Amino acid sequence: MTVLSPDPVAAARHRVQSAAARLTSRYPSRVRALADPPPGSGLEPVLGDYGFPVLGHVMSSIADPLDFARRRYERYGPVSWAGGVGFRVVQLMGPEALETAWINKDKAFSSTRGWAPVIGPFFHRGIMLLDFDEHRDHRRIMQHAFTRSALDGYLELMRPGIENAIAGWPTATGFHFYPSVKRLLLDQAAEVFVGARLGAESDRLSADFHDTVCGGQALIRADVPGGTWARGLRARTRLERYFADAVPARRAGDGTDLFSMLCRVRTEDGDRFSDGDIVNHMIFLLMAAHDTSAIAVSMLVYELGRNIQWQNLLRDEALADPNDELTMSDLAAGYPLLDAAFKEALRMYAPAGTLFRQAIADTEVAGHFIPRKSQVAINVYASMRLSDWWPDPDRFDPGRFLEGADPKPVHRYAFAPFGGGVHKCLGQQFADMNVKVIMHHLLRRCEWRVPAGYEPLLSWGTGPTPADGLPISLRRRSAG
Repeated sequence: MTVLSPDPVAAARHRVQSAAARLTSRYPSRVRALADPPPGSGLEPVLGDYGFPVLGHVMSSIADPLDFARRRYERYGPVSWAGGVGFRVVQLMGPEALETAWINKDKAFSSTRGWAPVIGPFFHRGIMLLDFDEHRDHRRIMQHAFTRSALDGYLELMRPGIENAIAGWPTATGFHFYPSVKRLLLDQAAEVFVGARLGAESDRLSADFHDTVCGGQALIRADVPGGTWARGLRARTRLERYFADAVPARRAGDGTDLFSMLCRVRTEDGDRFSDGDIVNHMIFLLMAAHDTSAIAVSMLVYELGRNIQWQNLLRDEALADPNDELTMSDLAAGYPLLDAAFKEALRMYAPAGTLFRQAIADTEVAGHFIPRKSQVAINVYASMRLSDWWPDPDRFDPGRFLEGADPKPVHRYAFAPFGGGVHKCLGQQFADMNVKVIMHHLLRRCEWRVPAGYEPLLSWGTGPTPADGLPISLRRRSAG
């Protein structure tokens, strides 16, 4: 790989990879079955190995999560287990395994229990962490915020903020795109879901959401002053206070934003959400509305910054229609290249890269026995980078999603960046709209590149996140 010199990104990655290699060579693992299948069941055991004592395979999975997951898939198949900080985690890869967990027809997988040891303290009782009837009831209420008419209204609100933000981005070499677009998306989410303009408090809230997300990825999972876990807990407390303080006024008001609606809505039995449930839902929803979209648009900008031919094709498509006041109908029908490029970015960099469950009953996945109380990781990110379903899976090729592309049949869950089943992302259309409108304005007004051979240093929050801020060379177009 050709890189700039000095290259702190490559150096950091090399240090972690070297440490992981040293541990692996010093402490080789033995292959073991997670549990013996019931006699006569015809099921296979889940095979795997713990890895380094205590830490398990944490170092290897941090060094290169994609390579680690694909090596496990090649060695053990779509269902395997690995050790990590005291846990034995079953990893599911490939569309058949993902479908079984998501459809969950025997209700053997709990989202609440799966997420509890990961992000439970930080996103307690968010919609993604609820199960079964309670999840269904809460989701029905939230769906009112994502109807077609609601989305058209959000788009009208968002457009001026997008135009102003992009107009204010500096023409520069080394412009850090990721934090800039993340702030834009948080401001938008606050306006359409909370009914508020954040202004000067945006930086504080953005930092709190970031620390809350990172808390769930802490290796030292204890309230140690100055640690990642501790920062996440303090940030979560500030977010709770921010929303809780506003609940009484929202209950008494007549606002039409989601926050106000959750404060006033009543269930079929006449009950209403508790203050705690309102706060929990708003923290999770606002995080999801800006964090995952920031990853998606950033990684699309990265790929278009090193695949200039595709950037130019998308720009020609955007310039062909002088309309800057796009509607949902415009986005759905008028921009096939942008749609294909967005899907390809989602395939390569799933913003919700790993989803968690716990088996609450003995069950099976892809012919493998999963015992009760198993922690399960649904690896969406690596599953969409398997050559079994995607030829040359590491190459950015939006043509895969264009009409007339290779009609090779694929499993319906081979492309599933928004999950599946009853937990399929509620905000899928909102995210699609958000990213496409930002890209439409960016393509019409700017050109950008990344250095030859540059690869962003990816950290892991909800998904693969540019830890280096994604520096790009941004240039304003003379017309557009």
